[in-house]
Amino acid sequence: MFDWVVSTIDSWGYAGVFLLMVAENVFPPIPSEIIMPLAGFLAGRGDLSLGLTIAAGTLGSVVGTLMWYYIGMAIGEARLKRFAARHGRLLTLTPADIDMARDWFDRHGAAAVFAGRMLPTIRTLISVPAGLSRMPFWKFMIYTIMGSAIWTGMLTLGGLVLHENYALVADYVDPLSKLVVLTVVGIYVYRVVTWKPTEKAN
Repeated sequence: MFDWVVSTIDSWGYAGVFLLMVAENVFPPIPSEIIMPLAGFLAGRGDLSLGLTIAAGTLGSVVGTLMWYYIGMAIGEARLKRFAARHGRLLTLTPADIDMARDWFDRHGAAAVFAGRMLPTIRTLISVPAGLSRMPFWKFMIYTIMGSAIWTGMLTLGGLVLHENYALVADYVDPLSKLVVLTVVGIYVYRVVTWKPTEKAN
């Protein structure tokens, strides 16, 4: 996976960084913790501009997360709760979970979007309650861009600092990326197996 990400960015440049970050947010097979440090390595090697790399990663992250915002807005809370009542095991989600998430988001809204963009997994999913709660688009964009820029900037700078240890890092990043994917799948399977309905939809 390490070599594939590097090859994609090497071949496509900033477009590769952008597309990988869009994909990471639409369906996260490769976490940004892998993509952006590798882009930072290439920036440290002189192949990419640091500023443009961060900009491409931030833009890709924002574009990717918009899909989940609009999905949340299109589905609506009532429809999602009905779907969770019928297919809760598949979603590992109950109507009660949705109520709790909505209440929490109503209390923390903007801060949740901003901070959520810097947390693994939450980074992708935080856009759904934003859409469900009909958060104004301009507010969603401001806090999404701010959080995404800080996150991608930190990861890219980390890769830039470590670029001299490129070969050494490669030995750790590839198995780590596979471990992340296996962990996410394992958690999902566990939740499916142990899931129990607690409430019917209203």
